[in-house]
Amino acid sequence: MEGAQDSCQMTSQQALCDPTEKKTAKHSSLTTLKALTGTYMKSSITQIERRFDLSSTHIGLIDGSFEMGNLLFLAVVSHFGAQLHRPRLIAVGCFLMSVGTLLTGLTHFFMGRYKYDTVIPVLQNDSSNIAACMDPLKTADVPESLIEPPLEDKTACVQEPGSHMWIYVFLGNALRGIGETPVTPLGISYIDDFAKPENSPFYIACLQTITLLGPMFGFLLGSYCANLYVDIGFVHMDSVTITVKDARWVGAWWLGFLVSSALLFISSIPFWFLPRSLPKPDTSESKSASVTPEAAVSSNHKLKLKEIAKGFLPSLRRLLGTPAYFLLLCASILKFNSFIGLFTFKAKYMEQQFGQSASRANFLIGMLNLPAVAVGIFLGGLLMRRYKLSVVSGAQLSFVTSFIGYLLLLLQFGTKCDNIPVAGLTVSYNGTRSVSYYAGTLFSECNRDCSCSADEWDPVCADSGITYISPCMAGCLNSSGYGKNTVFHNCSCVSTSFPAGTSSSVKLGQCPHAKDCSRSFTSYMAVSVLSSFISSLGATPGYMVIIRCISPELKSLALGIQALVTRTLGGIPAPVYFGALIDSTCLKWSVKKCGGQGACRLYESDMYRVIFLGLITCLSGSSYFFMIAVIVLLRRQFRGQDGEKETQRIKASKDIELQIPSNATEGAGASMSPKVPHDLKVTTDCDKEEAVDRLGQPSRDNESKCCTQTTTEFTLHVTDEASKDLACWEAESQQEINHTEERSQE
Repeated sequence: MEGAQDSCQMTSQQALCDPTEKKTAKHSSLTTLKALTGTYMKSSITQIERRFDLSSTHIGLIDGSFEMGNLLFLAVVSHFGAQLHRPRLIAVGCFLMSVGTLLTGLTHFFMGRYKYDTVIPVLQNDSSNIAACMDPLKTADVPESLIEPPLEDKTACVQEPGSHMWIYVFLGNALRGIGETPVTPLGISYIDDFAKPENSPFYIACLQTITLLGPMFGFLLGSYCANLYVDIGFVHMDSVTITVKDARWVGAWWLGFLVSSALLFISSIPFWFLPRSLPKPDTSESKSASVTPEAAVSSNHKLKLKEIAKGFLPSLRRLLGTPAYFLLLCASILKFNSFIGLFTFKAKYMEQQFGQSASRANFLIGMLNLPAVAVGIFLGGLLMRRYKLSVVSGAQLSFVTSFIGYLLLLLQFGTKCDNIPVAGLTVSYNGTRSVSYYAGTLFSECNRDCSCSADEWDPVCADSGITYISPCMAGCLNSSGYGKNTVFHNCSCVSTSFPAGTSSSVKLGQCPHAKDCSRSFTSYMAVSVLSSFISSLGATPGYMVIIRCISPELKSLALGIQALVTRTLGGIPAPVYFGALIDSTCLKWSVKKCGGQGACRLYESDMYRVIFLGLITCLSGSSYFFMIAVIVLLRRQFRGQDGEKETQRIKASKDIELQIPSNATEGAGASMSPKVPHDLKVTTDCDKEEAVDRLGQPSRDNESKCCTQTTTEFTLHVTDEASKDLACWEAESQQEINHTEERSQE
């Protein structure tokens, strides 16, 4: 206890008793907020899509702008940042993230109030009759919302300020990506450099586990904001006629970005005051040998950028020339494509496939899936620390857990819900099942004289469970009630399609899914949570394989290149082509007031499920071929190294035995040492002890002095503890050989 207290005396370099743990805590808080902002963006995808009336392809492009910002600076920052002041670079990046997030949220205030198509007058505050189905010759009393704007209005509408406001969301997200560039590669390498090798996996597992609190809180914040109307505080909620499950509902997506921006700015402040390097926690005997290459370089504060730049291309060549790293990079690209597609559109899949609201979907992801992932990552790091898994064992654990999670993912194909019966789209007007992508099928004899527009989407639900895309398409002649409680009566399409005695009235809103859909959703969530937990068990071992399979001085560059390549080939294109394939399953598009295709209102559930899950499983399955090749390569590599060490040990033992004379311990021979060949190699502690017995080495004090002097020369080349011991004893053996020869000559 006294020694621990003495080590904590307040000096400029020893202000912290456990600097690595404190740095891990600070970095964890930052990465938590970074992840919170990123996942809040994912949880708001549906809200942004509806607010700006965009397709899933456009939304994928906006989401990919984050990776585009990373692409601009990631490789340069990872290489130069490892040799500069890393904490201050992280602080600058955090400030840029705060500005980008603020720009995204402020876009809401540059636009007007959100307007959605409905036949219900906005200012209606009492029960009044609404004739949805009108004769084309009697349109004088038809609400303005039912009258299609003339062509000149559409031309003028394009120039409205809100028409292209999504570009500001795109730019804000890209700026956030630029700011995120130094956080992950520099932060993790900073921790790994100044932690014990056996503790580094545990620290990184703790970092990744705590970081997952960010996504959890991000989805919970997204769930809360999705329940609030987009213009809350500016409109009277009684005038809003749609609910959270309506395809036109838009939540207060902007609110979470303003909160995230403030938190990111506050979290950047401590990083301005962190030191350039931290003392590596170690015993006093090994402090002289605990200096890493990056720590030695960072001690030179006058390092010139030209000298750093000269080493970039050779370092990159060495890195990509490592076969294990290159194969891991290929596997990471495929896995990252699969992960980004799933993570971006998982909430939307739950909305469209199982009829969940955006708020509930985000809540379940944040409360069930992400905690399971956090526990899995933590246990994976704990397993590596507890059993001290080698690189090969870590790669095998990562593969096995990931593959089991992949098999569980295949079970999700069996958890499904049927399409909602929508007249003219998924069923005919008489209730027969048939899917149609043609607008002409929306009309029937019962509504052909109602002067309806096929572009409308103001769904109403009949007691039969069939949804009609508008009261006009249902052929309704009058109504009662007001606001959300409006009920339409005398609907010709309802009365002519079903037997007499059934109600011919419809109410606002889309019909819910069948009762058996809730059971399917429960099964889906159970399989999803279990798959998330098992897959995440191999996250930390897989991450450590990347770090340990390359030279220590290339760690920052390796992590940066991995992030650069995966985000370039996965993070940018994956949301776009996932969104484009999802768009191909759309049955009913909204039409902008200015003309043109807007957001999708209804998807074909079966095709959506097959395309979405099929693409994920295809990408994930392809990555396992590369992972198998990595495991085979690593096993051969380390088996060859172990075999070489064993051969050297046996050869050294035989050489020593052959050189020792039979009377070496008799008479004057006691003062003489046997001559030992110059190629003697001491490769293990056992060899060292054997050499002590056979060669008569100096005392332990001399050994300690030798080790201390010799390892100083090897510091910048040897970072692994076992490699240091090997270098020390090899040098000591050579010194003893020279001493023995001198005595023999005398």
